[in-house]
Amino acid sequence: MTKKALWTKPFLLTGGVNFFQLFTQYILITTLPLCIIDEFHGSELEAGLAMTFFQIGTSVFRPVAGYLVDEKQKRRLLLGSLVLFFLVMAAFNAADCVEALYGLRLVHGIVFALATTTAASIAVLVIPPSRRGEGIGYFSVTTNMAMVVGPLAGLLLYQTLRISGLFLALAVLAALILAAASAISLPPKAVQPSPSASKTPFFEHFIEKRSLLASFLGGLVFFAYGGILTFIPLYAASLHMAESTGLFFAVFAVVIVASRPVVGNVLDRVGPSHVVYPGFALFIIGFILFGFVSTKLWFLLSAAILGLGFGALSPVFQTLAVQSVPASRAGAATATYFWFLDIFVGLAAMTLGLVAQWFGYSLLYGVLCPAVVLVTAALYYVEYTRRCFHS
Repeated sequence: MTKKALWTKPFLLTGGVNFFQLFTQYILITTLPLCIIDEFHGSELEAGLAMTFFQIGTSVFRPVAGYLVDEKQKRRLLLGSLVLFFLVMAAFNAADCVEALYGLRLVHGIVFALATTTAASIAVLVIPPSRRGEGIGYFSVTTNMAMVVGPLAGLLLYQTLRISGLFLALAVLAALILAAASAISLPPKAVQPSPSASKTPFFEHFIEKRSLLASFLGGLVFFAYGGILTFIPLYAASLHMAESTGLFFAVFAVVIVASRPVVGNVLDRVGPSHVVYPGFALFIIGFILFGFVSTKLWFLLSAAILGLGFGALSPVFQTLAVQSVPASRAGAATATYFWFLDIFVGLAAMTLGLVAQWFGYSLLYGVLCPAVVLVTAALYYVEYTRRCFHS
């Protein structure tokens, strides 16, 4: 039997939108603190608030975005969010104080929540059901690649063009994304609102309860991952390997991309457990190794093992969240999943820094993060594997 096409124009479009939204986000994560300190003479606290305002906008609006995706025509939502994205990027060029940057980051967070939720929901609906695990896995690669390329591109642009040139480049990029999205048609089944959405209870418009379990487990995985994302520059510096931070993320991303065809194929053919348990084991081993590295070789080897583990786990829980609901609720399920990721990555940034400060990075990465992954594995076993045995 011939496989249905996965790499269609709509799938590539939504993956591109997701990549460039996250690409600009990682550029701004890297450069806005430098801008606030260098251009506006702000403090480290003021620099950190730029991320806080973005997270507030994203976390508060994410459930609303899921409601809109199910209720409204998705193509219009996607194009509307990209118009707003362009306007926000253009407005950064006129920001003349720190408070203006905070306001723009708040609005940016809202637009980001809407655009990424809409793009992900459309992507799920244009993926053939028989290849959904594989397709979601490839779609999530756009996030991993943006994570690697964004910070490096941001620092290069900032060093070359300074902040005014950087903001202008982001505005031009936003205009190009909008033009590309406008030129590609989307199938009606992927963009039309759900005819049954108006009958959904009020609370469930915003949170899809059937996807809560998979979203929570995915959130725990991203909580552990948040420890890497947030604190690896400081950890690498403490190991006198600061120059290898970019290489760490490059290895991490390349391994994810290289393993994705196998992960997606196994997920679709034989089910999630054959992917999840090896993923849990590799993620735990990678963290333990990462927490006690002493050489650059082991540093990069831990990146490869962590990439294999995270690359196996991250698409599975999104797939489970989406597959727990009918297609008419894909928007709410996707928003619920991303909402948990937003919250748990934010919690990681808030809490794991205290652990590192009080007890050191060895305990953070070698003990606490593996424990979180182990708890996640236990919950998965209880709620999915054992339930299957007894059903």
